[in-house]
Amino acid sequence: MESIRMAARGELADAGVLPEPAQVHVVDDDPAVRAALARLLRSREYEVLLHESAEAFLAAHDPDAGGCILLDVSMPGLDGPGLQQQLVERGDATPIIFLTGAADVPVCAAAMRSGAIDFLMKPVDEEELVRAITMALQHDVVRRTARGHRDATESRLASLTPREREVLDHVMNGRLNKQIASDLGTAEKTVKVHRARAMEKMHVRSVAELVRMVERARFAASFG
Repeated sequence: MESIRMAARGELADAGVLPEPAQVHVVDDDPAVRAALARLLRSREYEVLLHESAEAFLAAHDPDAGGCILLDVSMPGLDGPGLQQQLVERGDATPIIFLTGAADVPVCAAAMRSGAIDFLMKPVDEEELVRAITMALQHDVVRRTARGHRDATESRLASLTPREREVLDHVMNGRLNKQIASDLGTAEKTVKVHRARAMEKMHVRSVAELVRMVERARFAASFG
């Protein structure tokens, strides 16, 4: 468990994401369930935040914080699937593990289609729960690392002048300096200057590295 957490911190730091402790949000209207889960998870050294309703969770939740959600299916007011839908609509991909006291195949199937990590029956087995949380936190590391890479790449691209971006687009398409100069109606020497400045701003040393960075940023957009 600790090795996973250390690896996660390293990956997030490399991506420019601050490695704060992973938070496990328990969203359940039953105070006895919240208390039991809090004791269990804190004994495993998780940072646990308790919420008595979906509405209370939404009021307190920071989507930029790392972690996952243990979410009761059936609650007064906004229920678990309803909360999941709201998070999806907000573009918040914080991993969710559903907890339920009754088997409901359609609800389970819909939750998994919407991106839930797992769907567990109460009373939940301790090791099964820890396994699901570990999986959720690993998923969160991937999601947040990807987002960090994407944001860094977009920030660097935004720092380019229009002509630097234009030259860089040609470079990524495999064009040589002489060809780019002809396409843009400028001198090859000028293209070399724009290219060098653009590569410096992108913090890359080769075209291959540049292409990997941009493609990774495009792929990362699918993680939310």
